[in-house]
Amino acid sequence: MSHHEKSHQDVVDVLISDHREVESIFVELEGRRGTPEHRRQLADVVIAELVRHSVAEEAYVYPTARKALPDGKQVAEHEISEHAEAERTMKELESVDPSDPRFDELLAHLTGTIRHHIEDEEADLFPRLRAAVAREELVELAGKVQAAKKSAPTRPHPAAPDHPPANKLLAPGAGLVDRMRDALSGRPTSMAELREKQH
Repeated sequence: MSHHEKSHQDVVDVLISDHREVESIFVELEGRRGTPEHRRQLADVVIAELVRHSVAEEAYVYPTARKALPDGKQVAEHEISEHAEAERTMKELESVDPSDPRFDELLAHLTGTIRHHIEDEEADLFPRLRAAVAREELVELAGKVQAAKKSAPTRPHPAAPDHPPANKLLAPGAGLVDRMRDALSGRPTSMAELREKQH
């Protein structure tokens, strides 16, 4: 393995660092500190992160699992159904006022669902992908996932088709519309944007 290749993250590294980012926002939200407005903004950021992450996984990671793993089809279906459930919760959470008790209920439900999903992927799917897929392909997928996250939507679209190729066709346009909406409504979609707003 050349030095050049070693410096490249594989797709699992990229997805795990997304997971850590999401978990750190969950922990901050669970602390229930800060103004209701700040909590609303944190929820918006975590939703945007999760939507981008899910779109990238559904476009590249699960199709790879389908091909590479003997039970890949079942694994992919299971993961996609968990995404769909989380997406419904995120859609509801989007419009709930942070001072409404429903906000914390929905948040707790989302946190539970996503933590289970993360644990599942990191304990099972990710190690199996690394064992079954060539490193070059995993590094190449990392690049594709990063690119997909840049064009992905920032808002949940629960009614959107969850299966390729329809979801791939939907993503670029939907992403643009979402980002314009987010910019106009002042919703932060990343921790960097949120920090910027606060200064």
